[in-house]
Amino acid sequence: IRQVERLANGYRHYPPQVLQTLKIIQCAQQAGFSLEELKLLLPDTVTGEFKHDELVASLGRKVEQIEAMQLHLAQSKAQLLGLIENIQARPEGMACGENAERVLASMKH
Repeated sequence: IRQVERLANGYRHYPPQVLQTLKIIQCAQQAGFSLEELKLLLPDTVTGEFKHDELVASLGRKVEQIEAMQLHLAQSKAQLLGLIENIQARPEGMACGENAERVLASMKH
């Protein structure tokens, strides 16, 4: 982003294209884009034009990464829920330490 004009009151005046770029950066950060990935989302610094093919490809890659993360998180959640269920299924009268050994032994399989 280039330097922008400062008004007499000290406020900066941003042209519409700079505001658009700032919005893109903010959305990209929230979506988990790295700085390197973010560069592909921004308009060309010389022409001000978007690189359509690179933009679409970059967005598609991020969707794939998100889907892979969602799958991994779902698997982790299922494992944790199974572990909770196994811990709560402690046989009556079994000490907590003994139950921990039982649960750990079941995890090895």
